[in-house]
Amino acid sequence: MIAAIAKNNVIGKNNQLIWNLPRDMKFFMDSTMNRHIIMGRKNFESIPNKYRPLKNRINIIVTRNKNYEANSCKVVSSVQEGLEYAKKNGEAECFIIGGGQIYKHALDLGLVDKMYLTHINSNFDGDTYFPDLNHTQWDSKVMFTNTADEKNPHDFKVVEYSKKLA
Repeated sequence: MIAAIAKNNVIGKNNQLIWNLPRDMKFFMDSTMNRHIIMGRKNFESIPNKYRPLKNRINIIVTRNKNYEANSCKVVSSVQEGLEYAKKNGEAECFIIGGGQIYKHALDLGLVDKMYLTHINSNFDGDTYFPDLNHTQWDSKVMFTNTADEKNPHDFKVVEYSKKLA
């Protein structure tokens, strides 16, 4: 799973990203390149037309709509089906990239064993949230921090979370 999250757990508003953090976007691009990525239909549709499907990745879209089609994408009816498809194709590290309902569903079902979360040190007004995490179930390691500058207007840190073994 990979996500950028504000201090108040906001991840979006009106089906759009709220912030522009090029360093975090580069981390996202580098991490997901040549990987299978799983996203909800609304998240897919929020990607500007010129960027979708996300290039050099296998785009898997989760939707309840059995007739949904998206060029050059695999459409599935559940996150589990998307993960099975990726595994069948030999994927070593599949990424769930959103949105809020997909993140919550995957976490609730225990489908996630690793997360890369960008924690933005600001609050934002939004309508889509990352689910609350039980941090006692995860080991964490800060990968890098970024101090606000002219290109990245908010302080943030990227943290890798690994699920603790039971």
